[in-house]
Amino acid sequence: MRRILLIVFSALAFVIHCFPQSGSAAPGAIRGEVVTRAQTGEPAVLPHAHIVLRGPVNKEAESDGRGTFVIDGLPPGNYDIEASAPGLNAALTVEVKPGTLSVVPIELTMAAVTNTVTVTASDPSPVEESAQKNTISQSTVEKAPNQEEKVESLLPLVPGVVRGPDGRINMKGAQATQAGWLVNSTNVTDPATGGQAINLPIDVVSSVQVISNPYDPEYGKFTGAVSSVETRPGNLDKFHFSVQNIVPRARDRGGHIMGIGAFTPRVTFTGPLLKDRLAFTQSFEYRFVRTPVESLPPLQRDTKLESFDSFTQLDLKINEKQTATLSAAVFPQKLDYFGLNTFVPQPSTPDLHQRGYQISGQHRYVSGSGGLFTSQLAYEHFDADLLGNSQDPYRLLVETTEGGFFNRQNRNTDRVQWQEMYQSSAKHFHGSHQLKAGFDLSHSSYDGREQFLPVDIVGVAGSTLQRIEFGAPANFSVRQTEFAWFVGDQWTVWPRLTFDLGLRFDKDSVTDATHAAPRAALTLALTNDRRTLLKAGAGLFYDRVPLNVPAFPSFPDRTILAFDPAGEAVSSTPYSNVITGGIRNPRSGAWNVEIDRQVMERLLVRVAYQQRNTVHDLVVAPVTTPNGNFLSLANNGRDFYREFQITGRYQIHRHTLNASYVRSKATGDLNDFNQFFGNDPQPVIQADARGPLPFDAPNRFLAWGEFIAPWKMTVMPVFDLHTGFPYSVVNQQREFVGPRDEERFRRFESLDIQVFKEFALPFRGKEHKVKLGLGVFNVFNYFNPRDVQNDLDSPRFGQFFNGPNRTFRGKLVFGF
Repeated sequence: MRRILLIVFSALAFVIHCFPQSGSAAPGAIRGEVVTRAQTGEPAVLPHAHIVLRGPVNKEAESDGRGTFVIDGLPPGNYDIEASAPGLNAALTVEVKPGTLSVVPIELTMAAVTNTVTVTASDPSPVEESAQKNTISQSTVEKAPNQEEKVESLLPLVPGVVRGPDGRINMKGAQATQAGWLVNSTNVTDPATGGQAINLPIDVVSSVQVISNPYDPEYGKFTGAVSSVETRPGNLDKFHFSVQNIVPRARDRGGHIMGIGAFTPRVTFTGPLLKDRLAFTQSFEYRFVRTPVESLPPLQRDTKLESFDSFTQLDLKINEKQTATLSAAVFPQKLDYFGLNTFVPQPSTPDLHQRGYQISGQHRYVSGSGGLFTSQLAYEHFDADLLGNSQDPYRLLVETTEGGFFNRQNRNTDRVQWQEMYQSSAKHFHGSHQLKAGFDLSHSSYDGREQFLPVDIVGVAGSTLQRIEFGAPANFSVRQTEFAWFVGDQWTVWPRLTFDLGLRFDKDSVTDATHAAPRAALTLALTNDRRTLLKAGAGLFYDRVPLNVPAFPSFPDRTILAFDPAGEAVSSTPYSNVITGGIRNPRSGAWNVEIDRQVMERLLVRVAYQQRNTVHDLVVAPVTTPNGNFLSLANNGRDFYREFQITGRYQIHRHTLNASYVRSKATGDLNDFNQFFGNDPQPVIQADARGPLPFDAPNRFLAWGEFIAPWKMTVMPVFDLHTGFPYSVVNQQREFVGPRDEERFRRFESLDIQVFKEFALPFRGKEHKVKLGLGVFNVFNYFNPRDVQNDLDSPRFGQFFNGPNRTFRGKLVFGF
């Protein structure tokens, strides 16, 4: 770790030395207040407005619960501020000069507003919110190294968020299916599995937040953290058009070109259909991507993704106090050779084909008293098919896998969601109160079909040790209605102390239960200059129940046959699928404490601790009783997560460096239901056990930043170093040997860099731009294996495979 810290600080010193700033003026800062105008003419504050600052340095922020925000570390100069909330926006031209702190009022309306303000400021302060929010801004979305060019691929920039060994995002020590996934406040999970089920072109994303322990009662149906994506509002003033990735990438195999490796063109445009009244946004993205598994033969090592993502949005100004937004997303995709790795060749993998679309409408109304009413109605349809690539019998060998994949799935799901929320203007009674109340009603349906084919477990000698046989294919249909209502109050007792109080009730027709989830948090300014903030909170959170769970008893049963060395069956054990003890909603109790300190003018430091205990998790295990043998699905799983975090943000005039160290522990029951009955099910189910979760990374150091290099180039490096993920040891019968998840992969270490340069087209004027970029991924070509031979009976036991090589990606963006 000392070596890594030395590298980081050496790089920082190099940046300061190589990229000096002209002038000696002290940087400025902007403290803003975001409001809208009520019918009475009185201003009403707008919390959670999105702020974008463009000028000598580009930054983003969000207004807090009192409508205020702070942007610090600004070199003198002229800046454009764009502020937006659902259906509202405003624009300001700001001149920053060194001096004392000034407050800039920003009034949001549907039409853009242009003003000129002179600001003199040099007094930054930490963000004053009780929940731990990490925002990936629009600037980061555009410029950060992102090999997949997907929004979720940027989430590991947040401390405590990792991409697990299965490729899925795990936020704050929770399974991907335990998280909340939102787009414009709408639930976008798959009703059947609980995983994320929407793809958006990255160009339409304004920002994405990871909210750990959100004490706002508006948030529910999760036991981990929440990912909340906001899309960009349409432009009401003039048209903008961009096109990129129009040149395909070749597939290189040993210095020879073997077809196309990837082709990912993307087109986005936005502009007014009726000036200052109706804006239109449209983005299209086609993706054809081959991703290699380096340890397989050259022409048999690629997974193949083909998808088409479309996003359409209309932003309408009805009148001065009413706005509306209508959006539609379409996202079909085909993923061939899903789950390909060193020990599962292409013929033994399935193809995962998914089709989905979502339509969402939102209406906002500002009352005469300044309260904000928000109504939202959304419909989501999502289908998934799991198909085999071979009809041969599926055989699990020690060194590889043979035959066609053992599972076939067909899932058709729908969800209708209706949300209403009211947020009051400030009320004064023993302090200031910002009240919130609302409800959320959704109805989901799931019609599916499951088929399982026989599976043979083959030993070192080549003979069959066990065979798993299944019952006839099963069809099923499940319905679920969920209703939640909530109330909350952000109570500012005195200027330095604010409480966030909330109570949420969730009712679920599958569990037939109503749960109360109280939450409370505080923010206390420990010093008069508000540079030191204490934040703490605690609350209960209840998760949704994926519809695969009530459908489980309808899945085909299984029978385990054991064979002797001569190939004769010596035993036959049937297992019936049962739900033991009924179905309950998983529940987590979480708390956190945090101190944010503006140590120096340009240095913000956060020291935080959080802990979460989750009970009633859904786990699967074989059970033998006097009444028979059962494959039991029960709510007896428990997860535990704790995290100690130190994070710093240092701004060097036009440069920003973020660095964090996280010491964490994620443990729990290891027979999670989705690993056996999700998109990529495992055929062998052993007894449940507790241990480190598959994505547990006890030590993680993360550093990334945005630097302005000579010739006005933007450089964004990302350095990630963490403990290797755990894995279990098995024998030739696929039985676990020793404690589960006791071994670990080697340490993960990677440096990615993206360089951007923007040019103005000389024959088109300043508004017509070209961006050139180069991304280098795994700069030092460090071996980060994804596969390990964990079979004790293999001669290659303990060897690692499938580490991605250094990769170069060019980028060309035309903007008009």
